[in-house]
Amino acid sequence: MNPLTTDTFFNGRVQVKQNRYGYRFSIDAVLLAWHTEPRPDDTIVDLGTGCGIIPIILAYRYTGIRVYGIEVQADLADIASLNVQENNMNDRIFIRCMDMKTLSHDVTSGPVDLVVCNPPFRKMLSGRINPEQERAIARHEIKTNLQDVIKTARSILRTSGRFVIVYPAERMADILSQMRALGIEPKWIRMIHSGKNTDAKLFLLEGKKGARPAVKIAPPLIIYRENGAYTDEVEKMFNP
Repeated sequence: MNPLTTDTFFNGRVQVKQNRYGYRFSIDAVLLAWHTEPRPDDTIVDLGTGCGIIPIILAYRYTGIRVYGIEVQADLADIASLNVQENNMNDRIFIRCMDMKTLSHDVTSGPVDLVVCNPPFRKMLSGRINPEQERAIARHEIKTNLQDVIKTARSILRTSGRFVIVYPAERMADILSQMRALGIEPKWIRMIHSGKNTDAKLFLLEGKKGARPAVKIAPPLIIYRENGAYTDEVEKMFNP
């Protein structure tokens, strides 16, 4: 295993270890966790949990939820389990090292209310694949692809359960068409811009299993001010 670094969140109330040289989470995970907004007693699944950052943020902010973090890479799953233990969240977060394509209700004790995912963004033949395997699997569709993610979400969600994902703007048509075809109706979209005068590179998307067609477009999310600091909205996402 690579040497680990430790990052703190929420004025030191949460600590997260990561591989120094392997895959490291980005602000995408923080944005996704902020927009998930679970209900107090929801059961949630995070597909491709990595070091467990999204379950940990959610469990910190919403004390009544239960979160299953699914991770196919054993080293990352071990780090996620360590992070859960060191943040005293073992009673609310459950890390499972497995291929999401084999996930069933037996693992989650029944249908779940919410599925979140910050998936590999790049198709197998698009762009340079990182020679470091952990990063490559997290960024390219090597172990799983978009269809696998949506099929897994549909199979474990209850009817009207929510699916929330962050994804590249350039692949919007791919995910909207596949979600509808696979039984998760797109309901809410928010474009993410680095600055107020830049094109959107990412977007947040929420869908509901078995819902009727009708989608809302939220105001855009701007990450950085002109001076390079976070905007007020993004700053709130890091506050306790």
